[in-house]
Amino acid sequence: MSAIAGIYYLDQQPVERPNLRQMVESLADRGSDASGIWSEGCIGLGHQMLWTTPESLQEQLPLKNQNGDIVITADARIDNRDELIAALSLTDRPANKITDSQIILASYEKWGDRCPDKLLGDFAFAIWDCREQRLFCARDPMGIKPFYYYRSNRVFVFASEIKALFCLPEVPRQLNEVRVAFHLALLFEDQTITFYQNILRLPAAHSITISYSQTQCRLYWSLDPAREIRLHSDQEYAEAFREIFTEAVRCRLRSAFPVGSTLSGGLDSSSITCTARNLLAESGQHLHTFSAIFPNLPKKDLQWIDERRYINAVQSVGGLEAHYVHADCLSPLVDLLWQDDEAVPAPNLYMHQALYSAAHQQGVRIFLDGLDGDSTVSHGWRYLTELTYTGRWKTLFTELKAISRRYKLPRRGLLWKYSLKPLLIEPTIQLWQAVRGSSQSKSSNAGINLSFAQRIRLAERTQALLSNRLPPIRTARQEHWLNLTSGLHSYGLELTDKGAAKFRLEARYPFYDRRLIEFCLALPPEQKLHQGWTRLILRRAMTDILPPEVQWRVHKANLGPNFKRGLLEYEQETLMEVLNKPEIIEPYVDIQALRAAYKRYTSPQLQSNQDVIALFAAVTLALWLEKVRLIS
Repeated sequence: MSAIAGIYYLDQQPVERPNLRQMVESLADRGSDASGIWSEGCIGLGHQMLWTTPESLQEQLPLKNQNGDIVITADARIDNRDELIAALSLTDRPANKITDSQIILASYEKWGDRCPDKLLGDFAFAIWDCREQRLFCARDPMGIKPFYYYRSNRVFVFASEIKALFCLPEVPRQLNEVRVAFHLALLFEDQTITFYQNILRLPAAHSITISYSQTQCRLYWSLDPAREIRLHSDQEYAEAFREIFTEAVRCRLRSAFPVGSTLSGGLDSSSITCTARNLLAESGQHLHTFSAIFPNLPKKDLQWIDERRYINAVQSVGGLEAHYVHADCLSPLVDLLWQDDEAVPAPNLYMHQALYSAAHQQGVRIFLDGLDGDSTVSHGWRYLTELTYTGRWKTLFTELKAISRRYKLPRRGLLWKYSLKPLLIEPTIQLWQAVRGSSQSKSSNAGINLSFAQRIRLAERTQALLSNRLPPIRTARQEHWLNLTSGLHSYGLELTDKGAAKFRLEARYPFYDRRLIEFCLALPPEQKLHQGWTRLILRRAMTDILPPEVQWRVHKANLGPNFKRGLLEYEQETLMEVLNKPEIIEPYVDIQALRAAYKRYTSPQLQSNQDVIALFAAVTLALWLEKVRLIS
């Protein structure tokens, strides 16, 4: 976790070093171990360093190449180091003396604009090429590392966080009302938009090249939905998965400091924890684990959220130093607004921040996280739809029977949800939406002010964003691909990145490893769902690694009750203040509908998730707008 920043004056105005220094200093939270700036004429690059890997201890950025005509600043961890060192002939010194930024720089010298596709790992970097008089920037395939920028006719400015951009007087602070609407509608498919007009995110898996005459943004990598892997046996599939997954964890253990991991007791975090523990044991190291527990919740809620049985099963094997956070004593709004950058519609970020804080107190700098293993491996439910479309009725009913027995779900409900509804209802709905020229996304929020939604053409914008993401889904791989390419991934990663940065941590996500994602997408559907077992490839691969009660657990925790309870218990005064003095959000929110949602939320009857999330989105928007006071 480091920070990068830079200024490029397209009109050849010289960079003022105090402005560049101010940008870097504004990012000091992201790394306090070293700081550096470089400027020459109209270009300036900056860096704020957090030491994490052994190689980073000797890294000095920004960095020039030997000829002095190419300069790099980077927030990066490169995982295929050995492969690249050999390909780039970097044999003049030991590998442990070669930094990741040196590898990126050498890759650019050899492959130019094609270099990002050669890199495995998490990265955001910018390279000034004096020979070509251009700036080349890139972001990793899944968007682990953030990259924000502003471009006008005069200047291109970029940074790891938006707040650094505002150190330059040329960068305007104007509210982007389209992003406000997307926030309230929980719509994340636009992968460039921010809460500020003309301030953009570089999308994941994209590079951008800037010269005085033009700006070009290019997709350098994408998932291939047509690729399929065929092996000879279930054992071969499991062994192949285990090999890739183990490497995904191994390369994320590269650290000069203590390593920690989330341990929720779920399949994903437990798989990472147990694999990491085994790898660290080879060198006599131990792993810190951080778990959220809920000892004070009412029994009716605790039965859905308590994971201590599974956490204890993982810890009983040994080799772990366990730490706990009492998540039932936390407000969902705690520290969500410590950044000025944007409003945060992330209901569970408060728990992540508590875990980050606990890790920081233990001197941990590397924090492994099982975030979204569900999307990478896939539960495989759409395999049932695929069986329906292809008329494989015997297999379909065999699976429905097994799922019904294992999950205690009615067969008729499963048949309707995954077979008849996709076959009969979804195509009709999509046809009707096409005829009407509008789309009602499942993320739509009825609390949005109708006149505001009409003024910014929210329905049309939603239609445009989702039109290429709502084809008739006939195969499990189609749905898997859609899930993996959703804009929600990079947006969520940006939020957790900021949360981790506050505590000087680098969060690392083995399930977001490019090799693992490509492998899982290409698997046959029966490796994901078979005999009623979802995510079967992961379960098989974790044999003799996970405790059996974790490996073959069926259900996962529901964190919703703790969030609903905490928001009301700790933030009722805040909720009432926003509802009673709603002027700042009144142009955007239907206040009457919001008050009705609050009334339903506080009633003893069953609470609607939609009501709680609508309240949370509106309140976080109100608090943020009150803080930043932007002009629309």
